[in-house]
Amino acid sequence: MNGVDVFDPNTGDIRSSDTKGIAAWFIDTDYNEESFFVRHAYFLGANDPYKSLKTALQAEINEDAWATLYSDTSRPFGRPAGGRIAVKVINHFGDEVMKVFGV
Repeated sequence: MNGVDVFDPNTGDIRSSDTKGIAAWFIDTDYNEESFFVRHAYFLGANDPYKSLKTALQAEINEDAWATLYSDTSRPFGRPAGGRIAVKVINHFGDEVMKVFGV
């Protein structure tokens, strides 16, 4: 993940940001073009997302497990049977962007 571009329909501009502008991103590693299933989840976020997640869950989170979720690079996964993956990105404004890739 390098960043995200979001179209602003009010201004007609494209807002671009690097990974610092991404709150979370998700991968459906076998996208069926009907429903997006989160199979991988990553939380980049600003302002100590680890602390925010602990507060929201009201629980302790294993720091080693958190380290696998706080990444701009996904964990490896196998080739999808359906031939497509989808990546969904949410920025700090709540804008959501999804892109489908044929593999």
